[in-house]
Amino acid sequence: MSSTFSFQIYSSVKSIPASWDVLATNNIFLSREYLEILELSAPKNMQCHFIGIFLNKELVGIAVSQYINLSGVNSFGERDNCMKTIVRNFAFKNFSSNVLVIGNNMLTGQNGFSFCSKLPSSKGLLLLKNATQELKNIFEAKKIKIHLTIFKDFSEKDAQYFKIPEFNSFFQFTTQPNMVFQIRESWNTFDDYIADISKKYRDQYKRSRKKAEGISKRKLSLEEITKYNSRIYQLYMNVAKNAPFNTFYLSENHFELFKTKLKDKFLFYGYFVGEELIGFNTLIKNGKDIDTYFLGYDEVFQRKKMLYLNMLYDMIGFSINKGYRRIIFARTALEIKSSVGAKPLEMYGMIQHSNPVINLFVSKIFSYFEPKMEWNERNPFK
Repeated sequence: MSSTFSFQIYSSVKSIPASWDVLATNNIFLSREYLEILELSAPKNMQCHFIGIFLNKELVGIAVSQYINLSGVNSFGERDNCMKTIVRNFAFKNFSSNVLVIGNNMLTGQNGFSFCSKLPSSKGLLLLKNATQELKNIFEAKKIKIHLTIFKDFSEKDAQYFKIPEFNSFFQFTTQPNMVFQIRESWNTFDDYIADISKKYRDQYKRSRKKAEGISKRKLSLEEITKYNSRIYQLYMNVAKNAPFNTFYLSENHFELFKTKLKDKFLFYGYFVGEELIGFNTLIKNGKDIDTYFLGYDEVFQRKKMLYLNMLYDMIGFSINKGYRRIIFARTALEIKSSVGAKPLEMYGMIQHSNPVINLFVSKIFSYFEPKMEWNERNPFK
């Protein structure tokens, strides 16, 4: 019997094949468990589909797609209010508001698909490209025209698999790097890490801890997350609205649902002055990695108490003490993350506009619209 590859698109996690998790073993963000949460807690302007790739009847590849409607989101946040931002918002909402992503736009890194050894990477990507066309047809039937198709986030090595004729009309782009913290084998405790950083950065650590006096930190239970839900969302929005670029805002019950479903794999830490919640951060256990998730804080306390920097040290301390190998710090705040030892990992993506004329100029348009981020990489180690 000849070998035939095919794909199937599912609109609900309930419909995905029973063997799905066999291909998701190395990444919680592709697991049925996580995808159920994503489906339930997706932002209002996001709709997810799930793609199975088959060799005859055997499942050999899995993928996640997200449709994002940017027309209802203040995409460039509230921090920048210049003419360029106004032009960018107008252009996105009128010419690029309907975006189809192969990958997970809520995370940094390649969390979009997984192929087994029977499916060559280039063949798998070609099948996913064909699946995007079927997804466009599905949305077109709902009177939604997809403007942009994006494949995200790939390492430089994995980006080479897109060098096939079928992707010639796509533009390869890079955005802010993924900040990754490698935990050395010689670090058994947080004190080992502190011993390996230079005097300048030990002084930074001591200064931040002194500033944080009067703040208490504790891990919150589901009941406590529910109790503080409105304050948590307020703190999250304080940070989100000041981001240079937004494609979504979380739903108000997002963290509550995550804790309900993921239980001990999802960690929620609250920072308090007295009984007042002034900040929080969240972590997700992902095999030997710790993935930092969303956070929030009161801007006044952030400045006075160096709260964000203290959160980074706390994340590092937890991960070392618990024996993890890496911390995925993701994008944003690149310089301060590098000051604690995270290194930038360049991420690549592929983008195509549905209008052939506009697509000819995508590279120039992208470089104009992409929020510029100037930063100096730090090295805290001796």
